[in-house]
Amino acid sequence: MNLKKRLPAALLALCMMAGLFYVGMSGMKPGEEEKPELFDSKETIYFWYSDESIGDYINSAAVAFGEERDARVIPVQVSDSAYLEAINEASLHGEHVPDAFIVSNDSLEKAYLAGLASRITDEEGLCTTEHFPQTALSAVTYRDKLVAYPFYYETSAFLYNKTYLEAWTAEQLAAQASGEEEYDGEDLPEVEEEIVGEQNLEVTPEQLAAGIPANMDEVLAFADNYDAPENVDVLRWDVSDIFYNYYFVGNYMIVGGENGDDETAIDIYNDETRRCLEVYQRLNQFFFIESDTVTYDSVVQDFMDGRLVFTVATTDVLKRLETAKEEGAFPYEYGVAKMPQPSAELEGRSLSVTSCVAVNGYSAHKELANEFAAYLTGSYYDKLYERTGKASANLAANPGNEGLAVFMEEYRNSRSLPKMIETSNFWIQLEILFSRVWEGGDADSLLLELENQIVSQIQ
Repeated sequence: MNLKKRLPAALLALCMMAGLFYVGMSGMKPGEEEKPELFDSKETIYFWYSDESIGDYINSAAVAFGEERDARVIPVQVSDSAYLEAINEASLHGEHVPDAFIVSNDSLEKAYLAGLASRITDEEGLCTTEHFPQTALSAVTYRDKLVAYPFYYETSAFLYNKTYLEAWTAEQLAAQASGEEEYDGEDLPEVEEEIVGEQNLEVTPEQLAAGIPANMDEVLAFADNYDAPENVDVLRWDVSDIFYNYYFVGNYMIVGGENGDDETAIDIYNDETRRCLEVYQRLNQFFFIESDTVTYDSVVQDFMDGRLVFTVATTDVLKRLETAKEEGAFPYEYGVAKMPQPSAELEGRSLSVTSCVAVNGYSAHKELANEFAAYLTGSYYDKLYERTGKASANLAANPGNEGLAVFMEEYRNSRSLPKMIETSNFWIQLEILFSRVWEGGDADSLLLELENQIVSQIQ
């Protein structure tokens, strides 16, 4: 997932003249008009989105809602290039106003100030911590107002090869029971001597969990002690993308506060963040990951090929691994754990992006649009991940899915992309900083430079 594609290039208010080109998933083509006899008997709203992978799902939700509400929802897929600008153009000059639309939480300030995202009514009380984690609610809050409904999210977690880890844990338990020297990390739960043996030792879930590194110190201790199979590395991840690096500094680097909209809440240059970056830098001396050649897809492929014990992945990986297992291309067991802390003393915090459903302030059908937004995010979520690979932000979704439950816990503790227009280039600058630190740059001076730049943009 590359955040560069998500970052706006300029203020919405200054660039609303982009052309509008779209093809509606209902089969409508540019320039075509709906036949009035098909639509004049029911209230109709238009729902815009840009991600092709959710098209079938949105269409099925529109049909289900339409039958329940005796209304009509017309889904329209548009290009993600100049997306908000196209919505604005259609709202001001188009024949059919996009009544509701999907938007990333980092674009909500832009959408709200342009009048495209209005305050939601939430008559059913959906936007509470009973239904969504606070992270999701903060993501859709701007200036203390709820301006969208949380739909689905993305964040990162720690992926491990369960087959390798179980075999290693069994060896450690056997060594522990026989009095031999073992892994110098967190103590493993004790095992009775009489059940120790290479042929009959079974690893319990508790013993396996105790063997998963809780911080980077334990990752390094594991790497020092692990007798890796040939061509297997302990840890590799996409160090070129800030999305997979951010958790190193996420707990201490503040940009916009919890809701991502407070220009007074800027704290980039501090001792804890510097120390976290130094931990990150030292990992390069141990794992030798080439930032100019590694990609997220290459890392996931290496994991599927059994060449990695641990990696950092996003929610999409679960569906990819299950598909590979069904096709016989992934013969291993795997598990998902929360991200290890930067060190035993320093805490981490992952980055998250929340895709939201906003109700257009220009809509003449706000009530119906609001109802569909609430329906899509609060009722019609059962098959979202199964059909699209998108993880619902609703707490009731995906019961029994252990992997997604871990991602949800990581999402709960994550920090969302900020909404402030003035900091729209922050993630590009932070990605550059991480790249320089990885290659040996001075973390202290680079942090100070970044804070000065961001503060100057806001003032």
